Amino acid sequence: MTVALLLLVLSLLQDQAPDAIAPARGLEGRPHAGATSPIQALIDRAQPGDVVTIPAGTYDGDLLIDRPLTLRGTGRPTLRGSGTGSVVRVRAAGVTIEGFDIDGGGKGDLGRDTSGIHVAAPRVIIRDCRIRQALFGIYLREADDAVIDGSTVTGIPGRDPGEVGSGIHVWNSQRFHFTGNQIIGTRDGFYIQSSSRGFVRGNRAADLRYGLHYMFSDDNVFEDNVFENGAAGAALMYSSRMTFRRNRFLRNRGFASVGLLLKACDDVVAEDNLLADNARGIFLEGSYRNQFRRNIVAMSDMALVIYDSSSGNVFEENAFIGNLTPLSLSGKRTDTRFDRNYWSDDDDPDLDGDGIRDRPYRLSNVFDHLRGNLTAADLFSRSLAASALGAAERAFPVLDPIPVIDAHPLARPPVLAAVPAPAPAELTRSVASAGPPLVLLLLGGGLLATGGRSWAKGKPEGLPPPAGGLPPPDGGGDPSGSPMGERS
Repeated sequence: MTVALLLLVLSLLQDQAPDAIAPARGLEGRPHAGATSPIQALIDRAQPGDVVTIPAGTYDGDLLIDRPLTLRGTGRPTLRGSGTGSVVRVRAAGVTIEGFDIDGGGKGDLGRDTSGIHVAAPRVIIRDCRIRQALFGIYLREADDAVIDGSTVTGIPGRDPGEVGSGIHVWNSQRFHFTGNQIIGTRDGFYIQSSSRGFVRGNRAADLRYGLHYMFSDDNVFEDNVFENGAAGAALMYSSRMTFRRNRFLRNRGFASVGLLLKACDDVVAEDNLLADNARGIFLEGSYRNQFRRNIVAMSDMALVIYDSSSGNVFEENAFIGNLTPLSLSGKRTDTRFDRNYWSDDDDPDLDGDGIRDRPYRLSNVFDHLRGNLTAADLFSRSLAASALGAAERAFPVLDPIPVIDAHPLARPPVLAAVPAPAPAELTRSVASAGPPLVLLLLGGGLLATGGRSWAKGKPEGLPPPAGGLPPPDGGGDPSGSPMGERS
């Protein structure tokens, strides 16, 4: 027998050893003996439905949970992974994991979905866990009815977005519930693909690429979340019937950044949200019949970017405050309907006192049309020529080839009591990053709620980013003007 053949036989025998169960469907199975946590022995002895309690301490190695049980930490024990795979691997329905710190050590393989907790079974609950230094924080693969509550995922410092995974990654998993979680410094906060009928409330995703990266998923609800300091607050594609209520999209700035992006998304309802200090507030491409009402869009370079491939969208009773420009229209026309919105730069009078200004508000002018169709026009956005062109259009509106109007612009800010106010910490960061104009916005929730005076138009520093979309995600996308392509 040759040496090569002998090595092959020994390798096959080792792979079939009792301590290494071959993974099904490409999933990680039982860790090898040298990479196994001492807690594994307790799990192996447990009966279905048992509660396995782990005291405080540090436990090195990885775990496989292959039976329904509760794994509960007292005194915040630390599970420190081996670096050869996911720290906790859940392969049985009805598992609960709560009260642990989980350390991935910054090691693993993105191609194998190495995670702090990797779940491939239904009805799993993860509660009050803190995950750090893992490529993926929590990965749900075909894990219906999962619950993730009160947990924190912190990324790997110093890594580029392409070298790490998402905080909570969801694939082909239905009816999920994510509540009260924090995700900091990962590639994307939530990555949701082919997963519908979920509920996401009271989470925060910050200092990452996309707070919410979302594709091919329908009928999901997002309430009271914060998406901040990313290339996009939320980037949604190829999906229908999502609902956004009382979320905050804050300080998403950079090349082609945006607060809320919809590409090929239909029948979305966005109401009572705060979109503040984003390079672009709302971006629509190839999207139909979406409703935007009672939102605040403020302190953005462009409040709205709309492609003429979108149709049937409606903006009603929103407040547009201190944006450099209200609309960048890419294409020749839009049937987007604007009615009864408040525009802080509209100084037309309300002589009859009915709360509606005496003339329709024109969102578009010749220069903004050029901005939406010629990327280089942004270089002149603050020039004297741009100001002169805008003034000429207002004096002689015949120059405007594509009028986009709000037929009944509000003379006073609407009462938007349901729009969330920024937390004190968010106010502090905004003071440092954007200066006094944004402070007025963040303190101004009371002004809107009480119908106070309009705010002065803000003037953030720097040129606005070029027209077009977000950079494509890793491994896919359209490098043309389209913002993002699909990812399998």
